[in-house]
Amino acid sequence: MADIPFHETLDLSLCGKLGRVHRICRQAVSVAVEPLGFTQPGWTAMMHMYHLGEGCTQHQLATSLDIEMPSLTRTLKQLEHAQVIERRVDEHDKRCRRLYFTAQGEQQLSALKARISEVKTHLYRGLSDEQLNMMALGLVALEDNANQFMEDQE
Repeated sequence: MADIPFHETLDLSLCGKLGRVHRICRQAVSVAVEPLGFTQPGWTAMMHMYHLGEGCTQHQLATSLDIEMPSLTRTLKQLEHAQVIERRVDEHDKRCRRLYFTAQGEQQLSALKARISEVKTHLYRGLSDEQLNMMALGLVALEDNANQFMEDQE
């Protein structure tokens, strides 16, 4: 009898385990940043906006977050009310809104990134850079394969 690969011995499928780990890690960050005044929708929107770059559109952010525009609009209104971001009308397309951090938002983003870095240090404890790099490469390949599969089904 052939040896069963470790990933096949997990209680959940590998993809199921990835989803569970993602939820737990997201919850860990949410707990860590709550004292800073961040909700899970707020901090995830801020981090995606940071990675997309200032001036990204609301549509780009919704796509990055994989959420519907009404859900994002609620979160953006909260961030705008808290003076973390501002929405500006695009110069070339008046229907489009671009997103920017305020000065206060930049400060909060800095605190958020520092706290998330602390959480990541804890989560990555006991894992070598080589292990983390291999995991990252595997996740990127898995995502690419899933996207290709979805495209092939259309």
